[in-house]
Amino acid sequence: MTRRGVLGAGVLGLVAGSSIVGAARLLPAFAADYPSWDDVQAAKANETAKTAEITRIQGLIQSLTSEVQRTRAVAEQAADAFYTAQQDYFAAVQRADALQSQADAEAEAAAEASDRAGRLAAQLYRNGGDDTALELFLSGSAANADDLLARLGTMDKLLERNQGVYAAALTARNAAQGLSDQAAVARDERDRLQQLAEQKMRESQQAADAAQTALDTQTLHLGELEAQLAALQDTTARTIADYQAGVEAARLAEEQRKAAERAEAARRAAEGSAGGGVVSSGWARPTSGRRTSGFGPRSSQCGNGYCSTSYHYGVDLSGGCSAGIYAAAAGTVVYAGYNGGYGNYIKIDHGGGIGTGYAHIRNGGFFVGYGQRVNAGDLIGSEGNTGNAFGCNLHFEAYVNGAPVNPIDFLAARGISI
Repeated sequence: MTRRGVLGAGVLGLVAGSSIVGAARLLPAFAADYPSWDDVQAAKANETAKTAEITRIQGLIQSLTSEVQRTRAVAEQAADAFYTAQQDYFAAVQRADALQSQADAEAEAAAEASDRAGRLAAQLYRNGGDDTALELFLSGSAANADDLLARLGTMDKLLERNQGVYAAALTARNAAQGLSDQAAVARDERDRLQQLAEQKMRESQQAADAAQTALDTQTLHLGELEAQLAALQDTTARTIADYQAGVEAARLAEEQRKAAERAEAARRAAEGSAGGGVVSSGWARPTSGRRTSGFGPRSSQCGNGYCSTSYHYGVDLSGGCSAGIYAAAAGTVVYAGYNGGYGNYIKIDHGGGIGTGYAHIRNGGFFVGYGQRVNAGDLIGSEGNTGNAFGCNLHFEAYVNGAPVNPIDFLAARGISI
């Protein structure tokens, strides 16, 4: 099923957050005075009243349907915006880190080049240079590589006989400074994109909440309204009580379906004993599944109308469709909803700048909601293939101060092997 199909099917499993296009648009726009069965019974006895009640109920049904469609569209837009902003931020983290690593390497090279030039200068002057200049050069240690190069630049004999060594040291220093400047700019952009991603996450959660509210309202009233409409339009001998009984039977059947689904999830969770087991560090394996894809650069794979990214910000663990997904540590759910290419997604804040993310959760596979407190090893969802997935799996991410880190190393440091 496509992302739009998922949202259209009304299986978002979504909850609360902040504004996307203005609070007024996202608050439940449809509130109505729904007819009771007594109203329907009374209207049925009078043709004029019956016609008016039929028109009223038809309008209520249309309003419920329109509100669900409207809020789903806004939720889809918000979820896609969140996913795009999140991926842009992750890419900015990689760029900033790469530039800083290059800057650090160049700085080290510059220090070594300056040191070589200094040693050569000292050797030259020991072997016949100007004693006064040597004494000046050796009179105090250079504070840093730049200071050393400044001193070397005043030594005419070094410039005459070893211009290449000095030039190489200057080039290395300039390269290090240039990369350091680029890294600083990249960090500023990274921080800007992080704030934008957090804003889009809040907006997506709010839009998801509005969509779920509309869906819940429709679920609560639609069946009864349709039964009331059918009762008013019915010319046979069926009674109002018959229609009421049908509504109640449908409600009980839905409750039984949900109970069976929860029981199946619990059964699968019990079978997945390798997932959810809490170790002494207070952390748990997020699923029993085996690792199918690691962290970092990878070849892009295409299929199902989309292509995977060329950089993988998490690890894929496959325990099978509907396999249990567990909280890796205690924390608070800060997002539970659809998230573009991640499909159904949960993010948990564990405090101290540490977070974890769980993607591709199956439709109907949310077992926690926004704002909920969870413990390590708690069952929070079940594996699916929503979003840009090529099969049922858990895409698991670990975050330090918002930035994705290698979950394999991250969990290994906490006694968990994945």
